Amino acid sequence: MRVYIPTTLAGLAEAYKAGVVGPVPLDAYAVTPSLREWYVSDDIEELEYAALNRAAQASLRLLAVHPEVPRRRVVIAVDVADGAVRHDPDRGLDPASLGEVRLAREVPLTAAAAVHVDADDAEPDVRAAAGALGAADAGDDDAQFTVDGAEDHELLWYATQEIPHLIG
Repeated sequence: MRVYIPTTLAGLAEAYKAGVVGPVPLDAYAVTPSLREWYVSDDIEELEYAALNRAAQASLRLLAVHPEVPRRRVVIAVDVADGAVRHDPDRGLDPASLGEVRLAREVPLTAAAAVHVDADDAEPDVRAAAGALGAADAGDDDAQFTVDGAEDHELLWYATQEIPHLIG
């Protein structure tokens, strides 16, 4: 099963150094029954793209609580056994948790299929979005517009061999 783990560039550097993505439990995103129902599609690529975008939103939340890290969203796409993934079907009814899954074990970085990262030119919008997230959550429409500005940027795809270049 393809699972999308939200992180930051600092988190990616830690995973690269340790050789594993952790610590556990790991919150991640995948194509769950509730995501399928919400997205209303049978196209697995579209569904995986939706799960990737959910993970990108979670990465933005990590950036909001870690102001010291570079303002670029990061998602690690990993392939794990279906049994390694847990999801709560009752939470799947909550729109905020669509596609949310949990991994109880660290994931070897060798299980990564790719890394998705914002381009450098997305940093101003991602910085603004991370700063506006709290107000957007409280219902501020202007702040939500700012958060949506980060989502206008597509995450770039990188092969795992490019991780050293990404973390500098």
